[in-house]
Amino acid sequence: MKYVLAGASGFLGQALARDLSADNHDVIRLVRRTPSGPGELRWDPARGELDLAGIADADVLINLAGANIGRPWTPTYRKILRESRVTTTATLANAAAQLDKRPALVTQSGVGGYGLDCGDEILTEDSPLGDGFLAEVVRVWEGALEPAAAAGCRVASLRTGVVLARKAPAFQLLTLPFRFGLGGRFGSGKQYFPVVALTDWLRAARFVADENLSGPVNVTIPTPATNAEVAQAIGVALHRPALIPVPGALMRLALGEFAWELLGSNRTLPTRLESNGFT
Repeated sequence: MKYVLAGASGFLGQALARDLSADNHDVIRLVRRTPSGPGELRWDPARGELDLAGIADADVLINLAGANIGRPWTPTYRKILRESRVTTTATLANAAAQLDKRPALVTQSGVGGYGLDCGDEILTEDSPLGDGFLAEVVRVWEGALEPAAAAGCRVASLRTGVVLARKAPAFQLLTLPFRFGLGGRFGSGKQYFPVVALTDWLRAARFVADENLSGPVNVTIPTPATNAEVAQAIGVALHRPALIPVPGALMRLALGEFAWELLGSNRTLPTRLESNGFT
């Protein structure tokens, strides 16, 4: 198959490109600079520009582009977070809608769309999107798929939890206190903390791309873990103690509203994946 990949320079993009190439799929990476080889195609999502001829025979378009969410959300950075996701998705959706051969279009999304603190509520793809900044980003991010859907393309959004892998940016952030011997739960530790291993994220992304799935698809482990359980597992993996809780007030002071990504509770289940045979 031929995949066109936006966000190929990021952690997930690099991993997915390697995984697809290892299985002899054709991967075209969208870049904003001058292409350096035949596997690259220039685009300018800020201007909505993408060469249709370069993607005319694509089977799947995948958007993993987006500014790093793990930093304080200043008013300026909020705009960057939003626009980096919406403009890239919209550019791909508008391009897909103009092609004679309609490709599938899959975009990354986030479980934060359900709201940052949902307590013990079980969240599936049928749950409504919540309130707050992240929920609004997810709403317009996934809404940017509409031109492709209206043109008859199959569209799907991967509502992903925190991806865990040794070099994953989120994992590096989570493990930083542990590396100094100060690791432990965040806040009360009772909040549900949606995670997924990189291996399973890769399998899920390809499953959604290959199978006839559309709409939102939760990508998390099927047995939700609490923040305290995740902290304990990280401590075991790093051979570090996990005894010192990080106060919620300190996290909010240091990280602002982003702290709720770590302190809120999100009990998300991958219902659509499992009901379609994904293990």
